[in-house]
Amino acid sequence: MNLFRRILVPHDFSAHADRALDLASWLAKEHGGRLLVLHVITPFHPVTALPEAGLAWIPETDLIASERRRLEALVGRAVRGKNAPPVECRVVIGDAFHRIADAARDVDSIVMATAGRTGLAQMVIGSVAEKVVRHAPVPVLTVRAVPGAGKRAVRRRGKRRQTA
Repeated sequence: MNLFRRILVPHDFSAHADRALDLASWLAKEHGGRLLVLHVITPFHPVTALPEAGLAWIPETDLIASERRRLEALVGRAVRGKNAPPVECRVVIGDAFHRIADAARDVDSIVMATAGRTGLAQMVIGSVAEKVVRHAPVPVLTVRAVPGAGKRAVRRRGKRRQTA
C-alpha cells in the first residue's frame, strides 16, 4: 500500500500550512501521488446589539467561489513544474475537524500543519490537528509550527534551502 498515492492537505492560508503543502507536494512527486488541498470556512455568527438587517451577508456560493480562486492561486504558485503532482482544490463550509474527517475517507494519508499552541491556549481553544490525529481513518503526518514562520525550511529535490 502506498501511503502517498492520495494525500489530503488541509490548508488555512497560513505559513505553517504552506510548509505542509510543500512537503505533501514533494511526497506526491516522489511516490507518483496526487493531492487534495482542502480549505474549510468555519461559520461565524457575530454577537452584536445591531439588528440583523445591519449585517452584511455573503451568499455561500460567492464565498466558496472566492476562496476556491484564492486557494487555486496559492496552490498554483506552490505546486508547479514539469513533474508536479495532480492537484484538486476543494473549499467547504463547516467545522474544520468534521470536514477534514469527511475528506479523509477518500485518501491514503493526511499531511497537515499544527498551529503550535501549547499550555492554556491548547486546553481552551483545542487543536484541529490533534483531533484529526486521534480520529482520522488514515495515517496523519503533522508538520510542526516553526517560530518565525516567515523563514521556513523547504525540501526541494532532496536539498534543504531557506526561503523568505
